[in-house]
Amino acid sequence: MDKIVDSIGRWLPNPGITRVRPRFALVRAPRRGDGPAVTRPASPAARPPKARREPAPPAKAPRRRRDAAVARADILDAAARRLVLSGSSGIRLQEVAADAGVSHPTVLHHFGSRELLVEAVIARALEGIHQSLVSAIQAASALEERHLQGMIDAVAEALGRGGHGRVILWLALEGHPIAAGSGLSSVVDAAHAVRKASCKEIGLRPPPREDTARVVVLAALTLVASSVLGPTIFANAGLGGDAAAVARFRGWFTRLLWSHLDAAAPAAP
Repeated sequence: MDKIVDSIGRWLPNPGITRVRPRFALVRAPRRGDGPAVTRPASPAARPPKARREPAPPAKAPRRRRDAAVARADILDAAARRLVLSGSSGIRLQEVAADAGVSHPTVLHHFGSRELLVEAVIARALEGIHQSLVSAIQAASALEERHLQGMIDAVAEALGRGGHGRVILWLALEGHPIAAGSGLSSVVDAAHAVRKASCKEIGLRPPPREDTARVVVLAALTLVASSVLGPTIFANAGLGGDAAAVARFRGWFTRLLWSHLDAAAPAAP
């Protein structure tokens, strides 16, 4: 009887004993009459994953030998494109160097840092606008309303579609104000010279330079702000936010400025 109990006890589960599975499996030896061995394909889970194709990196502008002035201009052009799209915070010197086809050390050699590169881009843009204005003013024998309208439209075009107005506001918000010698004073001088000549021809007292400077500042502030916020503000005011509404506002603004500039002797402030 004891032998029977011991035999049964070996097959009953015992909570105090952990049964260990063998680490090997018995394989039946092939017998006579068995068919040929069949190799089964591996399951999809066991197959090695296919290598993913990585997208090709964007093509970089080829580097070429160029003098310092050309390299500097190419770097400024590349930075200006990125500045308009993403603001000064989106400019990275390595990406600008790749766009311009130069090395990163070359960018540092010409500009020193990202902040100085951004300031150089906007300074060049403003200088171009100011030079074109001065040339247009000096080419006019006398300042007329149609000349003023053409200047207003040209500046608005450069600030709006060129993206320079947005960049100016970005720089101001990020603590990079426009330098004092950015060239606006030359515009004031040219406009005031024409204004004095017109007054002299008709024998009237010319206005002070400060009056002309205030007119130029008013125009600059209006055009910069309207290049970014104009359509939204016009629409909120019920003037419409399309291109025709913007053009009508510029025409009205030109007439407003001209009514002041055409006055012979404005009152002292």
